[in-house]
Amino acid sequence: MAAPRTVLLLHSSSGRYGADLQLLAIASGIDRARWRPLCVLPEAGELAKLLDDAGVEVLLRPLAVLRRAGMGPRGLARLAASLARDSRELGALAAERRAAIVHSNTSVVLGGTPAARRAGAASLVHVREIYAGAASGPAAALWPLLRRRLERADALACVSRAVADQFGRRAFVLNDGLLRVPEPTDRAEARARLGLRGDAFCVALLGRISDWKGQDVLARALADHRLGGVVGLVAGDPYPGNESAERDLRALAEALGVADRLVLLGFRDDVETVLGAADVVVVPSTRPDPLPNSALEAAAAGLPVVAADHGGLPEIVRHGETGLLVRPGDPGALAAAIAGLAANPKRARSLGAAAARDARERFSLGRMVSALEERYEQLSGRA
Repeated sequence: MAAPRTVLLLHSSSGRYGADLQLLAIASGIDRARWRPLCVLPEAGELAKLLDDAGVEVLLRPLAVLRRAGMGPRGLARLAASLARDSRELGALAAERRAAIVHSNTSVVLGGTPAARRAGAASLVHVREIYAGAASGPAAALWPLLRRRLERADALACVSRAVADQFGRRAFVLNDGLLRVPEPTDRAEARARLGLRGDAFCVALLGRISDWKGQDVLARALADHRLGGVVGLVAGDPYPGNESAERDLRALAEALGVADRLVLLGFRDDVETVLGAADVVVVPSTRPDPLPNSALEAAAAGLPVVAADHGGLPEIVRHGETGLLVRPGDPGALAAAIAGLAANPKRARSLGAAAARDARERFSLGRMVSALEERYEQLSGRA
């Protein structure tokens, strides 16, 4: 039997959010008789430990990663130097380990394709971002250059059709797989754990606190007279260095008079508790969201999802069948959708049950890993 071929997996962080856990699912899920995963992370962290526990080899080294905070002249100069270093050093690593595939698990990791070229390996870039229309100023001007760079890869695995539409023929859709199907904790127990009193209608928003994930839209919706008494649960924390986003959200809630009904839970490992306490999950992203894991997990767990009608969200939520879609950035539309479900619990339960069946079938983890392995086979043959 042939020896397993090495896949060099590059990733931009070492946390426990969506893309981090998708990397863990890929590295631990691919057939070890055929593929040997080697992961490169820029830092030690929770993801590195999880990979190690799964028996995946991990190397820690700086990587050239595109960040919004580094869009100035100095930041771009540092990025160019890091990219040149990655091309040399990752190329040498790929050659030394005889990598068949260099798989950049997110498109903000820039050194994968140059390294693959140096090593004679195939390059696959996993695109989990929607860039078109997402920025202004210098960042928007850089998008055509970034697109050309990304399209140099042998293949672009895009997590949704909305992501793939940014590119040409080398792009294909590879939906993320369900990392788990959460079993919501008993409602009374979940609410007790979170310190919630009474039986108020609860709306949960899970994910990083940022300027575009829509926590501010939820806060404004809670101030709508139709949602008097509705409680919003925000589960997540800001990116390191962006703590001001949480401070701004708290200040907004105070100004709107909803600070007592917008509960900031911080990062939660026990998503089952949050889902058990919630009646509805909302994903009101103000910029197109590629394919948010929070929406997938909530749907699979049997909760109705109310989501912004753009990006990859309409590919998860079937409006009126498995959830509801609303105008992006519109607190009034969000409030109206929530109020309608609060007034009709039977419909909310029906949407949630349909969502569970649909999400579990269409976004299974096994289906994603099998499709990726098939693409690896095609690419390694070309390399």
